[in-house]
Amino acid sequence: MADDDDTSAGLTPDEYKRPTRRRASRSAGPANGDGAQSVKNVQSADSGTSPTGIITLEKARTPVVDASATESSADTEAANLSGPAGEAASDDRNPAASTDPGRSRGALAAMIAVGLVIVALLGVGGWLVFERMAANDRDARREAFMGTAQQTVLNLTTIKPETAKEDVEKILAGASGEFKSEFDGREDPFVSIVKEAGVTTVGRIVASGIESDSEDTAKVLVSARADVTTPDGAQNGTRDFRMRVTVTDNDGTLTASKVEFVP
Repeated sequence: MADDDDTSAGLTPDEYKRPTRRRASRSAGPANGDGAQSVKNVQSADSGTSPTGIITLEKARTPVVDASATESSADTEAANLSGPAGEAASDDRNPAASTDPGRSRGALAAMIAVGLVIVALLGVGGWLVFERMAANDRDARREAFMGTAQQTVLNLTTIKPETAKEDVEKILAGASGEFKSEFDGREDPFVSIVKEAGVTTVGRIVASGIESDSEDTAKVLVSARADVTTPDGAQNGTRDFRMRVTVTDNDGTLTASKVEFVP
């Protein structure tokens, strides 16, 4: 029956015994690259030395790189670079890295403050010296003005019959401007009157002070007292005078340009 069934199915005995041939397949990926697998399709032969339809896979023997070893080597090289040589190179590139920025700014601020204090002291010191010199110059100038005014008043209040001409010449030697013009053409008559009267006056300065002054003039108030002696002694006594003397600086020469009697 079996033979009849096989024959009826249209299969010959040779076709029935022949094994079915399978097509080999391979996994996705590069055919010849690393990690590729070679596929052997073991086909059954008519001799029957291998089982039919068995497929064997063999891994291609390729060198495998250890990733952990590679990373360890890279870390070692980085550590070597970060050692003393690396630190020295970093220090050379940034010499100010080892300094404290806050401390540097504090030191700079302190130096600036000290410099400003020194400049201020020098400025104040220079100003004080200048003011002192200017004050000394003003005081000396005022003293010179007052000295000229006092001498003019002394010359006016000190006259003697025996020295009348010389006394008048002293007055004119220190006179200028309006005051000098008052004596123009009157010197001789004045001397004659003094000699005839025989009156002697000797003055002295009681007080003096600057009323006002400018660059080349000053008005000086002078208080004087004169002792008067007459031939008969009837009018002997003291006389008090207050005068305003205007002193003028003419190219460094101080003279009395005006004399006024003040009540």
